[in-house]
Amino acid sequence: MDKPSRQNHLDSQAAHRHKEPQQKKPDSTVSFDAAPNTPKPLLMRLWDALSSLQLTIISLALLMALVVLCTLAQTQMGTFGAVQAYMRSFLVWWHIPSLPFGIPVFPGGVLVGLVLVLNLSAALIKRFDTSWSKSGLWITHAGLILLIAGEFFTGAFQVESLMNLEEGQTVNYTEGSREIELAITNTTNPSHDQVYSVPASLLKRSTSIDVPGTPITLHVKRYFENAALAMRQPNDPPAEATAGVGANVKISEQPPVASDDQMNQASALVEPIVKGQSQGVWLVSVGMGAPQSFVSEGQTFALALRPKRYFLPYTITLKQFRHDVYPGTDIPKNFSSLVHLSNPSTGEERDVLISMNQPMRYQGKTYYQYQMDVKHSVLQVVQNPGWRIPYISCTLITLGLMIHFGFTLGRSLKRGRTA
Repeated sequence: MDKPSRQNHLDSQAAHRHKEPQQKKPDSTVSFDAAPNTPKPLLMRLWDALSSLQLTIISLALLMALVVLCTLAQTQMGTFGAVQAYMRSFLVWWHIPSLPFGIPVFPGGVLVGLVLVLNLSAALIKRFDTSWSKSGLWITHAGLILLIAGEFFTGAFQVESLMNLEEGQTVNYTEGSREIELAITNTTNPSHDQVYSVPASLLKRSTSIDVPGTPITLHVKRYFENAALAMRQPNDPPAEATAGVGANVKISEQPPVASDDQMNQASALVEPIVKGQSQGVWLVSVGMGAPQSFVSEGQTFALALRPKRYFLPYTITLKQFRHDVYPGTDIPKNFSSLVHLSNPSTGEERDVLISMNQPMRYQGKTYYQYQMDVKHSVLQVVQNPGWRIPYISCTLITLGLMIHFGFTLGRSLKRGRTA
């Protein structure tokens, strides 16, 4: 009779001992060097923010917004103006007519792209892992960084220009489609001309310019980004120009053009000074076909405001051009120019056919068939040293993603076999 009761008593004591909470022992691994809520140093917090995924998402969202804004702005500013204002600037400016300065309202493409490059680089360094399973992510990040950096390189070094050719004409230069320069040509020597150029950017912000290699100092009276020229009428106010054909021309400032098919008719009022003696105030304009000249101390100088010229070490001659249309319509069917390339430095002499889908590539420049009418052919010339960068970066991104998904698929299949 006693054994069962004793057994029950022992079991109840064991159960009671099992339910008793154990006393917590002090943790010997606790560090007493710093408080648990001590904030990180400022540099560490900045490094975490720079390499964070949130910054990547914000940068990509800003780039998408810039693409939308740039596309909408093309209706008023044209493609070139919109790209320069939104994608190739540090800040997007809002210009109020009543204010002499602009107000920054949005980060530009250059600033956002620079932040994204730094973000991807910092993330790659912070999460650097030497295991082969992460190699796909390294390659993908490298491709993205190279793609964004390639756009900076293209914007800084790409040059676009035009070559206008009449049938039988030979030229050794191209002309910028947007850049303007003031050419001062010394035509005294009958065997050759000496040409000195002043960029329009210098004419805009300077009032006095010393032309190197000449005794001329230019005083810039006014500069017009776009202007309309007309013959003067008897009731017009006195002309600002006192020499050349500009004394009989009325000039009125116009807003810049927005269409990519149009070009601003830049104009300027300049006063050449030779050894302290004024040569008069001259009106120079892109709308004037022939240069104007003056004589000083036995030397003849010609003034002309014209598109910027890029001279070539070879010549191109237009032998024949074709402008084919579909029968019964004015719809273009084919544009093509048969040109002759002559390079004295290499002894190269050959004919090349340039058509709409067949450009000519030579010495780092690509010649595209751009326009054509009954009088002349226009070739678009593009020089882009970084044209291979997008191909390389897209290849790296594709290769990195294939490697990364390949490792992920292998791990998934391994887990499936194990299960």
